[in-house]
Amino acid sequence: MSIFIIPVIETERLILRPLTVADTQAVFSWTGDERVAEYMIYPCHENTEVTKEWLKSLENLENEYTWGFVRKSDNMLIGSGGIRFRTNENVWSFGYNLRFDCWGYGYATEASKRMIKYACSEHNAREFVAEHAIENIASGRVIEKCGLVFEEYSEYSKFDNSRTFRCKKYRMILK
Repeated sequence: MSIFIIPVIETERLILRPLTVADTQAVFSWTGDERVAEYMIYPCHENTEVTKEWLKSLENLENEYTWGFVRKSDNMLIGSGGIRFRTNENVWSFGYNLRFDCWGYGYATEASKRMIKYACSEHNAREFVAEHAIENIASGRVIEKCGLVFEEYSEYSKFDNSRTFRCKKYRMILK
């Protein structure tokens, strides 16, 4: 098995870096927040042990990139996101989540555009998909700002099947 390295990449205001178990408390500030977890695929983390186990699980992923978003202005870890290749669909997908107090500042769009750029430059990615719960209008705006266009309605469920969402799916094909 080869070692899979998550590189450090940057935007104007953010450093995207690998997450580690040392980030447990900071990550729990959004994974344990019902407002942030409401439309996410994961259930809200009940305690830091759940967050720690999730962070440990990231060490074993291959061909999936998950970054922590660190704000340059104060070195605060404010969110996370990632891209992965969906082999069954032959496309790349991306997602993100941020601390509630960091919503509305353009960080999700900035980080997502950089993750897309990374997949294009390092993996010659040319097709991307993303989806959001219909009620999560702000996430739809992020996806559209990244250049994806609405394709169809669908649905997704949380990992624990506690909730299923009607969603909007978007796609972008680059030449």
